[in-house]
Parts: sequence; structure tokens; C-alpha cells
Amino acid sequence: MASRHLSRSIAMQSLYEWDFFNKDKNLLEKIIERNIEEFGKEIEDKTFIWSLILGVVSNIKKIDEIIEKAAPEWPIEQITIIDRNVLRLGLYELLYEDKKEVPPKVAINEAIELAKTFGGKNSGKFINGVLGTVYREIEKKDE
Repeated sequence: MASRHLSRSIAMQSLYEWDFFNKDKNLLEKIIERNIEEFGKEIEDKTFIWSLILGVVSNIKKIDEIIEKAAPEWPIEQITIIDRNVLRLGLYELLYEDKKEVPPKVAINEAIELAKTFGGKNSGKFINGVLGTVYREIEKKDE
């Protein structure tokens, strides 16, 4: 598995666990460190994992508002915990990462792959739909 893809997987798993425990910020660092130790020993540069997670956490309110606008029939708490955190991670990369380092289509494709790996049978389609909607809105604003 490519290093950045594995880093995203670890970030998503850490966000999932943190969300499961009611977003307790006191647990976040321990969760990340344990997941890196368990799943990412071979990753040389772990800063990408940390930057993804801390980026999502610091922007979570705005990211969740965007999810609710892009999927109005799905209140944030009704979205499965996996899909919710894959969306958060994908949106963080889509909105906040350097577009030269992570092009929008890469951010979307990576999120879809995470959803297919960890989510339910319709997770990939759901993630694609929500992130695609947000991406089209970004493109409209850029024009």
C-alpha cells in the first residue's frame, strides 16, 4: 500500500475512533499514536497523518456544515461513523490541502477508496456524490 494511502487510512481510523468516543480531545493523541504504532510502523514520515487529523479536527465545524449542505437529507449524526469521517477527511483535503500536492480528483478518489475499503456497500457512491457536489460548487466559485 502506498505510503500516503496508508497514512489516510490511519488518519480515517483515528478520526473514527475519536468520533466514537464523543470527540474527546484528551484521547486524540493516544489514539493517533497507537494507530500509527499498530498500522504504520513502516511509514517514515508520519507528519502527513498528523496534519490530516489535526486539520480535520481544527476545521470540523465548518467541514460538518458543508457536509450538511451537500447532503441535506442526511443530518451529520445520521451518517454512519465511517462515512462521516471519510467525508471529513476528503473534504479537508479538497478544501484545505495544497492543490498541487493533492489535486481535487486525487482527494475525491482517495476518499472513495477508503469508503469502499471500510464502509458499507453504498459508501463509495455516497462519498462520491457528496464530494462531487462540493467539488462542482468549488469549480463554479472559481469561474
